Formats: sequence, C-alpha cells, structure tokens
Amino acid sequence: MFTMTNVRDLDLGPFFQYAGAVSAVLWSANSPIPVQLQAFMSDLPNHMSGMMPELTVMGIVNWVAAGAMVFGGVVPFIPQFRDIRRSGNTDGFSTFVCLTLLIANILRIMFWFGKHFELPLLAQSVIMVFTMMMMMRLCVQMKNKSEIVASKQHQFTDSKNHPHQNGDSETSRSYPSLGKAAGRSTFLDFDRHQFWQWTDFKSYIQFIMLFTAMVALLTFLLLNNIIYVELIGFLAVFAEALLGAPQFYRNFQNKSTQGMSKKMVGFWTCGDVFKTGYFILREAPPQFWICGMLQVSSCFILNIFCENR
Repeated sequence: MFTMTNVRDLDLGPFFQYAGAVSAVLWSANSPIPVQLQAFMSDLPNHMSGMMPELTVMGIVNWVAAGAMVFGGVVPFIPQFRDIRRSGNTDGFSTFVCLTLLIANILRIMFWFGKHFELPLLAQSVIMVFTMMMMMRLCVQMKNKSEIVASKQHQFTDSKNHPHQNGDSETSRSYPSLGKAAGRSTFLDFDRHQFWQWTDFKSYIQFIMLFTAMVALLTFLLLNNIIYVELIGFLAVFAEALLGAPQFYRNFQNKSTQGMSKKMVGFWTCGDVFKTGYFILREAPPQFWICGMLQVSSCFILNIFCENR
C-alpha cells in the first residue's frame, strides 16, 4: 500500500537532476523558447498599456464626453416627464416629438450597420428609443386618466377584446346610435387625423415594431448599396434636426407654452450645441454635424418663441 511514509522514503534526487538538465537545455542560448519568452516579457508592459486606457487629462475628457453623449439626450425629457406626471396634463407637450426621435434613432441604428460610427452614438440611439417609449406610455396613461367620459377608441390594429365590438355591450344594445358613436377606428382606416393619437400604448409598440421590421428588411436587402446607406443616414439626422418643429407647432396652435417645460427646451439647446461640437471634433459623418447645426437653429427659434409667450 502506498502511504505518506513511502513518499518520504522515495529518493527524489535523480528526478531533480533530470529536471535541472531539461531546464538547462531549454534555457540555453541555442533554444528559441527562452528567446520568445524573454521577448514576450520585455513587451508585456506595452501589451498592458494597450489594453488599459491611458489616464491622461485628454483621455478622461474623452470618456466624460462619450458618457455625456450616451446619456445626455435623456436629460432634457426628465423635467417634462415630471411635469406631466405631476399635473396629469399632456396638452402642452407634443407627442410627435417622441415620434420624430423614435424614427430618427431607429434609422440611425440601421445606418450603423451600413457605415460604422462611434459606439457612444449607437448606444445613445438605443437608450433614446426606450426613453421615448416611456414618454409615450406616460402620455397615454395621463390622457386616459383625465377623461371623465370614455371617448372613441383609436387603435393601430384591430382588437377582438374591445367592449364595443359588434355592439356586444349593453349600452350599444340599448342605444344603437350611442354604440356606433362609441366604436373604434384603426390605423387601417387611414384616418390621418388619428395617426399617433391612439388611445392604448400597445398600438404605439405595434407601429414601432412594424416600422423597425420594415426598415431592417430594407437595410438587409440594400446593405451594399452606398446610396441607400447614405440616404438613411441623412434621413436619421435630418429627422432629429426637425425635433423642435412639432413642439413649435403645438405651441402655435395653443397660442401658449403652458404645459411645455421650458427647462426641456433649454436642455435641448445646450445639448445640441454640445452634440454638434462633438460631431465636428470626433470627425463624425457629415450628415451628423450638418443636421446638428440645423437642430441648434430650430432650438434657438423655439427659445425665442417661448420668451415672447
């Protein structure tokens, strides 16, 4: 039986002599192994410096700027989000702002597959899509809560569970004309006056999913077409450049800026100036900084309108 006593009785001298001889051969001048190991050890600091970012002032500034680009687009909507939730009123905020940013950022994500740009800009688009869907969810909830009498339902697609369908509610059976008036319309009715004014949040999700699927399929088929790639890149930033237009139109209709957060507009202006400068300094594709300048101009016009009102 092999025990610890047997191990202590073993003569390990020949083993260590053999190991020493092998090591001497491996580390001899004529062997390539020590040369490779010595070269690796000498280059190890260079490898480590390439893996770890240099902690310089410019390096820190670049990291901060990238972080501001990723999360900075969300900041302007925080005051508006809080105002809507506190007041329960969405009349002063144009939900078409959310539609504009959703389309712009979905197109920008598709543009990345055809022409890679900086990852912070891609991450910003993904975060902005989720942020705008949260804004739309809040707006739909507040609108439904503020209605004393249920109004006509507007949905993107048909819903079999709607209480007024086929006049199956007691109200529609007792009063056919009222049941007809309380019916619902869908996106398939092509009523442009009800577009993006649906009464359930699921309709907005369905539209965005359909739009994303259509653009993704088109991008997959035309990914090697440089004209298409540049076109969706231009449309993405051009749509974002028109961000202030829906809000300006809503204020013009209301003849007032009540319900719109002026902090949001101020953050828009500051963010657009920073973003345009970032595009120019980081040598982003021309579509980005050209439309960034247009966006700055539109924000200044919106600020002037707010001051006059």
